[in-house]
Amino acid sequence: MPLSTQELVRAAMFAALMCVLTILVRVLQPMVVIPFSLQPLVMLLAACLLSPRGACLSMLAYLGLGLMGIPVFSMPPYGGPAYALVPSFGFILSFPIAAWLQSRLIKRVDWLNFIVAGLAGIMVMYLIGLVYMYFMLNFYLGHTVDVIKVLKLGFIPFFSFDLIKLFLASWLALEVSRRLDIKREFIG
Repeated sequence: MPLSTQELVRAAMFAALMCVLTILVRVLQPMVVIPFSLQPLVMLLAACLLSPRGACLSMLAYLGLGLMGIPVFSMPPYGGPAYALVPSFGFILSFPIAAWLQSRLIKRVDWLNFIVAGLAGIMVMYLIGLVYMYFMLNFYLGHTVDVIKVLKLGFIPFFSFDLIKLFLASWLALEVSRRLDIKREFIG
């Protein structure tokens, strides 16, 4: 069954929101060792408010825009196929899968359901992102990096902030769902 026009518009809106917030944070944050990103927040929110296919499509659109060369990613080269060589690219690559799974797990609009499903989405994001980082650092860049070092680089500095983003996304999704009377009746 094809997505409705309304669902396509919502998916496009979240892809645009991902692009805008990534660029704003990139421009406004000072040069820091550990960059801050609102990308997980947008992915978590899209998964709460869209069907599984819509959430996945919104993240695929963002990924596609960046890989086509539009400078919407958070680190140099900011876009294009070369970005796939950035060790943290695995996190962006995980967004469509994580958003689909998270949205699929949400059966009703309530705080606990959003949190539990969001934790599953975050686990997928870290699983794919950290494995990708490990392989890029060890086999492409030629560094000898063990699993503990990868966790120190890609997990420990970010996980607590991603939990905060999960709670914020769940609260926002709950409020938006109530105000717009969004129900979780998605089949695909």
